[in-house]
Amino acid sequence: QVQLVESGGAVAPPGGSLRLSCVVSGGSLDSYDFGWFRQAPGRQREGVACITRHTGKVYYGDSVLGRFTFSKDNAKNTVYLQLDNLNPRDTGVYLCAASSRLYTQCTLNGRYDYWGQGTPVTVSS
Repeated sequence: QVQLVESGGAVAPPGGSLRLSCVVSGGSLDSYDFGWFRQAPGRQREGVACITRHTGKVYYGDSVLGRFTFSKDNAKNTVYLQLDNLNPRDTGVYLCAASSRLYTQCTLNGRYDYWGQGTPVTVSS
């Protein structure tokens, strides 16, 4: 079974940057679309970004477009989320997820079959 392990979450100041990693085991990166999601107390889980397996095309949620960057490294079986220009609304537990559905384009509203435990990000002065 596919396992996803996130890391890189930390406390960062507003305007700061973080780089989150998601190490994938038990499957090839090319077999899945991947998504980053975040969840904070009192909020619904929010889709952050996703990447399409075949094309590498990334879709970003409106709240992070222009500030976050999704990438992957097949050789390292790792996907990344670069978070720049952080603001307090970015606070939450960030989760990496994998979808086995063969979408033409990844979607944050799609079904994701595998989830990591999450890595917490706190943006505070």
